[in-house]
Amino acid sequence: MSYVPVSRRTIRRHRESERSTRRLVIGLSAAAAAAWLLSVTMSTAVHVSGYAYNLAVVIHVLSLVVAFGAIILVDWHGFLWLIGRRRLAEIIRLDGAPTPLIWGGLAGMLGTGVFLNPHLNNTMTDVKLAAVLVLSLNGIMLIPLMRRLAHLAPGAAFQDLTVGQRVHLLLCLVISQACWWTAIIIGFINAQF
Repeated sequence: MSYVPVSRRTIRRHRESERSTRRLVIGLSAAAAAAWLLSVTMSTAVHVSGYAYNLAVVIHVLSLVVAFGAIILVDWHGFLWLIGRRRLAEIIRLDGAPTPLIWGGLAGMLGTGVFLNPHLNNTMTDVKLAAVLVLSLNGIMLIPLMRRLAHLAPGAAFQDLTVGQRVHLLLCLVISQACWWTAIIIGFINAQF
């Protein structure tokens, strides 16, 4: 790499951008944790059955399909970039499209989860709920990295990232998949009993 002189103004703008990203991550993390806590707390007070329960289950599963389907799409294209089959510019462009589906689906799951009469004294349910919280926070923790990736050259490869960025990306990918699959499997197991 060559040294490119940067003005003080550019450095100041970069620092301000980093601070605003940090504030955004903190705010979104607090909002996600509050929404999760509200959903779990309300689920202890709300008990439904019959048609309302069945409707909640249908909307919950549809929200899951939308959110997880979008996650699989993003993670798959990220993997293809990792092995050199996609360009970074494609990944950055693709990342913006499913984001509303992911967060909308997650909001739908939290909203309908209130009406599913969860057994909060069941350890598996607690693990599932923890996985949902962790996957939400994990998605938010990707924001700073994705903003940094957006500033790289369109043809940048995975190997062009710093070691910290590579670890951050891979760790978020593993956490995402582990939490989603944990929540899905436990959800279906709990639905059987």
